[in-house]
Amino acid sequence: MVCNGTGGRRHLIHSPDDPIALRSMLRREMRLRRRALPGYRRRLAERSLVRHLRNLPAYRRARRLALYWPADGEPDVRAIATDAWSCGKRVYLPVVGRGATLEFARWRRGTKLRRNRYGIPEPITSRRRILASQLELLIVPLVAFDSDGNRLGMGAGYYDRALGARRRRPTLVGAAFSFQQAPAIPAQPWDAPLGVIITERGGRRARRRPPPGSKGAEQ
Repeated sequence: MVCNGTGGRRHLIHSPDDPIALRSMLRREMRLRRRALPGYRRRLAERSLVRHLRNLPAYRRARRLALYWPADGEPDVRAIATDAWSCGKRVYLPVVGRGATLEFARWRRGTKLRRNRYGIPEPITSRRRILASQLELLIVPLVAFDSDGNRLGMGAGYYDRALGARRRRPTLVGAAFSFQQAPAIPAQPWDAPLGVIITERGGRRARRRPPPGSKGAEQ
């Protein structure tokens, strides 16, 4: 049994042999727990998340960073934009394009927004959008994570495709509540691993295990 974040308890998910089924079950369970988090606990956690983000060395160095507009119970870290603007940083939000692509548009004070096909606000701009590879820091939401930096998203794969196999990637920071950590998430070949994980309890670099058969892997 595990706490569900609201004072109640839920049964642990038993790992089936099928990793896709496990990811689906884990996604369903964590989304329920995330949405059920009481408002006062959510607000306290979000304030801590933003504070830890502000103290992150990668954030301090970054001149171009992107964050997300929260949905489906995701932690709201938009307050970091105010600090970023005051420091002269450029802030971007994701924009869903044709062909299930994801680009990033500049977000300033007063930028007009419109809802995309998922009901999530995006900047309305005629200016050139940029790619993930042009960012220095990318703060992403997630449904679940593990200590190895594996991230479970909503299942559409937008961020994974945006990052792809590019040589240059921004520092990928996962923002989550601490209860979203799972013992292990079966990774898929196309998954983009997290570099840093931030929760209300602090930030830490993701642990990296060498792939099976590589030098340094367990024999």
